[in-house]
Amino acid sequence: MTVMNIRRRISTAALAGACGLGLLALSGCSGATTGGSGGKLRVTASFYPMEFLARQIGGDHVEVSNLTKPGVEPHDLELSPKQTGQLGESGAIVYLKGLQPAVDEAVAQSGVKNIADAAAMTSLEKHGNEVDGHDHGHGHAAAGGDADPHIWLDPVKYAEVAKGVNAVLAKADPAHKADFQKNTDALVKKLDGLNADFEKGLKDRASDTFLTTHAAFGYLAERYGLTEEAINGLDPESEPSAHRIKTLHTVAEKHHVSTVFFETLANPATAKALAGDLHLKTDVLDPLEGITDASRGKDYFGVMHANLTALRKALGTK
Repeated sequence: MTVMNIRRRISTAALAGACGLGLLALSGCSGATTGGSGGKLRVTASFYPMEFLARQIGGDHVEVSNLTKPGVEPHDLELSPKQTGQLGESGAIVYLKGLQPAVDEAVAQSGVKNIADAAAMTSLEKHGNEVDGHDHGHGHAAAGGDADPHIWLDPVKYAEVAKGVNAVLAKADPAHKADFQKNTDALVKKLDGLNADFEKGLKDRASDTFLTTHAAFGYLAERYGLTEEAINGLDPESEPSAHRIKTLHTVAEKHHVSTVFFETLANPATAKALAGDLHLKTDVLDPLEGITDASRGKDYFGVMHANLTALRKALGTK
């Protein structure tokens, strides 16, 4: 499965060469370890939503590191030899295959046995091709084409992934299986509550359509009966065509759109220009690929509730 534009990757030859130089501690090299400090399970997460799951489920029994630093666009991540070495020393890895090509290749080379691939724990579909609510390109990834990886923005799918991560951590550290299960049950309950908040909060709305710079919200839109119209498609850095901009003008007028959303990790210039042309407001809808000082919340739940507030305002809920 391939998602996003093809970006520079860490080559297999580079990994092998680094191993030969002793720069990496992959299981294919010598001396790989799986324990963190204090006997904790060492878990490597690929980016924030995976880190959040690992920490929430693992609790005090895990030592979690995140390959993607706050403020870094996850899709563009390139790994240093040190990071790749640390990945190979993990007792477990939590990632989403297809989102970060460099991570995909490093995970395949790591030799780590306990790997939680979020993309395999729920169904993936195709989004990002909406035009006036039609030709969504929906369909499971097996049908071909690019799959939308943004499953964490749907609380129901995120809960499914949480259960899968729980199973992998329990396999990696059987002694704490009961605690992992308890933490997972608590997390799933909170995600069920978040789903209920979105269902209730988005009822009785004046419009079903919202405009974003980045087509990250396809699963969320589908869950709650909304239509996402994205300026840039699945790639947050791509430039929209003149035809696409013209189409968005028509959609905004037809569906009484009030707001153009942009995100904290991407350039908002296009969104602000479109909003200016249409005399619309702008606001932030956060795809939650990382938490920074600019985030409208300190964690996943805080940002998701901020997103709900922004959507309610933009869609004219009562």
